[in-house]
Amino acid sequence: MIIVTSPRFIDHTPPPGHPERPERAGVFQAVAEAFRAAGGEMREPRAATREAVARVHAASLIDDIASRAGQATMIDADTYTSPESSDLAWLAAGAAIDAATHAATQAEPALALVRPPGHHAEPDRAMGFCLFNNVAVAAAALRASGVARVAIVDIDVHHGNGTQAAFYADPSVFYASTHQFPYYPGTGAADERGVGDGVGATVNVPLEAGARDQAFIDAYERVIVPALDRFEPEVLLVSAGFDAHHLDPLGGLRVTTDGIRVVAGLIDDAARRLCGRRTAWVTEGGYYLEALRDCLDVTIDVLS
Repeated sequence: MIIVTSPRFIDHTPPPGHPERPERAGVFQAVAEAFRAAGGEMREPRAATREAVARVHAASLIDDIASRAGQATMIDADTYTSPESSDLAWLAAGAAIDAATHAATQAEPALALVRPPGHHAEPDRAMGFCLFNNVAVAAAALRASGVARVAIVDIDVHHGNGTQAAFYADPSVFYASTHQFPYYPGTGAADERGVGDGVGATVNVPLEAGARDQAFIDAYERVIVPALDRFEPEVLLVSAGFDAHHLDPLGGLRVTTDGIRVVAGLIDDAARRLCGRRTAWVTEGGYYLEALRDCLDVTIDVLS
């Protein structure tokens, strides 16, 4: 496997007290450096092009994010930019594309360690700490390159409303999510299955607050992995949020590091079986730093 990341991600700087803070990028760098010290390959990403981002996002959103370059601004109560954030949004999306492209062309896993995260960003709106939807931009890049069927699995404690919205009517991109429900952002009910030709290509498995490892694992064994088997993706992307961990301050699930390891293994086994291990993981949430590090370590163990 390879890791795609940049030390520049530490420069996305929040207002005081914000949970999506530069120390998360410090964890990314520590994980990446340990991986490289053990003989692994770490790559610097390239920024996404406007054309790549525009496959998912409206020109109005792209222009708005670009206009905030060099400024500290609040987009909404949760979502901010600092002077470097606009450039880093392009870099995060580019890292996701680079990881996905490597997985697709080299048939080995890739892990993109990025911030700002992405899965809440809708086609025409930044929200939920997210500016551009990194994994959606990567999926669209794969489709543009000729990949016929792309799957996205989202393990974050929050539903990826933006990713779902981007592909809700698209039968060529499968989206599955486990998430606490009801909870922010309010989407992700089990009956949200797609529209038009996309019906059935969206699978939501809502989990009640307090759900533990077995409920989390069962969602994959009983629902999501069988759905992946039916879809038969050529590439499998993962929105790798680790805020389902029981120590995370932004979630109410009770998943342990071992639970994360088991689910990572189930997803990786599906990628081996279905698409020759063409799988790329892209970070989303995860705000308790020690748990974030532990979850990344077990994920790398599974993917290596």
